[in-house]
Amino acid sequence: MKKGPTDNVTVNRRARYDYQLGENLLCGMSLTGLEVRAIRDHHVQLKGSFVTLKDGELWLNNLTLGAETARNIKLLVTKRQLRDLARARQDGYALVPVKLLGGDRHIKLVIATARGKKKYDKRETIKKRDYDRGRA
Repeated sequence: MKKGPTDNVTVNRRARYDYQLGENLLCGMSLTGLEVRAIRDHHVQLKGSFVTLKDGELWLNNLTLGAETARNIKLLVTKRQLRDLARARQDGYALVPVKLLGGDRHIKLVIATARGKKKYDKRETIKKRDYDRGRA
């Protein structure tokens, strides 16, 4: 039985706060050896990174790897997935990197379609989280 990467290298916690997340998609990444080493050593941050569609390709922009400040990495998806993501972008959804997986041989990125939250939605999220924390 095939198993995919299960170890969370990093999670974009800000994404859940700023966006209402929709469907998730698991993508491969086109990386060099030094980038793979930095990710496996957990020297990576998704904070501030975003996904764009450019020239029929999917790109992860502003990924922080170790000492490097901003890096653009090509994401590997099928043509069908790319077409679905392009349609979601036209419908007003943003493409947000949620988490980076890399416990095994492969390093994968989970991206989600998302809608931005308004300020009052964010306050409701904080209230709900505080309420749930008090009950537990």
